[in-house]
Amino acid sequence: MDKQIRQAFTPTGVLRASINVGNPILAHRKEGGEPGGVSVDMARALAQVLEADLEFVVFDSAGKSVEAVTNEDADIGFFAVDPVRGAGINFTAPYVLIEGAYLVAEGSPLQDNSEVDRQGTRVAVGKGSAYDLYLTRELKHAEIVRAPTSPAVVDTYLAQGLDVAAGVKQQLEADAARVGGQRLLPGRFMVIQQAMGMPKPRSAQAAAFLAQFVEQQKTSGFVADALRRHGIQGASVAPAA
Repeated sequence: MDKQIRQAFTPTGVLRASINVGNPILAHRKEGGEPGGVSVDMARALAQVLEADLEFVVFDSAGKSVEAVTNEDADIGFFAVDPVRGAGINFTAPYVLIEGAYLVAEGSPLQDNSEVDRQGTRVAVGKGSAYDLYLTRELKHAEIVRAPTSPAVVDTYLAQGLDVAAGVKQQLEADAARVGGQRLLPGRFMVIQQAMGMPKPRSAQAAAFLAQFVEQQKTSGFVADALRRHGIQGASVAPAA
């Protein structure tokens, strides 16, 4: 292991991994509060390759997780690729693809994703999430209402009597079963490219090392095994870069 590369990942002496437990596809809190999931497995694998101690910095939203890496309060993170985030973070190629979907009430007149962007339609989305960033660019007529976190989207949508909830398809399916009287619009409105990232000021050599690490985890079957091990459905391993 190149000492300069290790130092770029561990300037404080440990590898600090930013984990967003607001994305149930990739991370969650286990009993006792410790994080678990695909992101956690990836972080542990990287720490092993770097021969470094590992410390988790856990957040309940993507926005907070992004901020930690951008401000170098964490050394690596697991994010949906987005050009806004790319201003402060060097992304790898994606390792997982996740579907974004819309949830509406059973009696809603909306039947297709293309019908959402209309005047008077109010869409709930997690503040700072990939869906927030994407829909902020794409929706020209509908109004975006931001919930504090992605897991709070459906509760915000119900409490405020909004028209649509947007988020991770699997999270919305679970919420629909929990609250009743809801349905998902067919298909998806976007595919999220989930990647690893590190602070922009870190060395180009370290960024290249991280990119190579992600490719190895995909081609070796590590990512696919992690998805199966954690019982994740609806997410797929991204193709090789």
